[in-house]
Amino acid sequence: MTSAYRSPAGAERVRDWCSAVLARWEVPHATHEVHTSCGPTHVVALGTGDGICIYLPGTNFNAASSTTVLGHLAANCRVYAADLTGQPGLSAAERPHPELSGYAAWVKDLIAWVRERHARGSIVLAGHSRGAAVALSADPDSVQGLMLLAPAGLTEVRASIPMLRATLPWLVRRNSAGARRLLEYMSGPARTTEDDVVEWMTLVARTCRTTGAPGPLPDNTLLGWKGRQVLVAVGEHDVFFPITKLREPCRSKLGREPLVIPGAGHLLLDEEPVLVTELITSLL
Repeated sequence: MTSAYRSPAGAERVRDWCSAVLARWEVPHATHEVHTSCGPTHVVALGTGDGICIYLPGTNFNAASSTTVLGHLAANCRVYAADLTGQPGLSAAERPHPELSGYAAWVKDLIAWVRERHARGSIVLAGHSRGAAVALSADPDSVQGLMLLAPAGLTEVRASIPMLRATLPWLVRRNSAGARRLLEYMSGPARTTEDDVVEWMTLVARTCRTTGAPGPLPDNTLLGWKGRQVLVAVGEHDVFFPITKLREPCRSKLGREPLVIPGAGHLLLDEEPVLVTELITSLL
């Protein structure tokens, strides 16, 4: 299996950054290490209530870099945010191989761990980008609802000239200017990029082996969600999974019409945390 990090020193820098963010975060929370088939998994638990959201971040993100939306969610339900194994964060560094079956087993373990603590609670599984693809690999019978946010796993990402112009300087120069440019490209046109996210993505470029988006999941995996409680939301300006590419697989594979969030880009959780929270809690 391949590590998410270029070196042990890089892994330590990432872990230090995440731990420091969580340590100074004012929202009350607890952290757990869950033993899974893919190795130790770091989970941040916060909020209260009978409704439960399990949140899975996207590529290069984790609970520590998702505190904005997690804080909003915690005001409305119980939240468990898991760092994906094989992605920068506080979980195991090794990427599962093969990825589909590896993450399917991982998310099964995670849901079972949450269910042990909430035998009768209603669970919604929410995922952003790569996290949404992982969520789609879960057993539909294991949760009450599925929230897909700018989801991978339904369509391919096609590299464009503007995409390469935004991503290559970030990968090659590994500085804050490149990170800011990439984040601005990923966001809606009127959105402001926060300095702490720029700092995080600069650190990722310097310390991590980043991954491309996963391709479409097999039809038998996707069709299992048809007729279930599923919501799909995508930013109007999503540069990776535009609505023009998502609409058809959402309709044919999931039986759902995707919701387009006006003005938002791929990072819609930071751009529209209140609306995202409302969508997730509507499934509880």
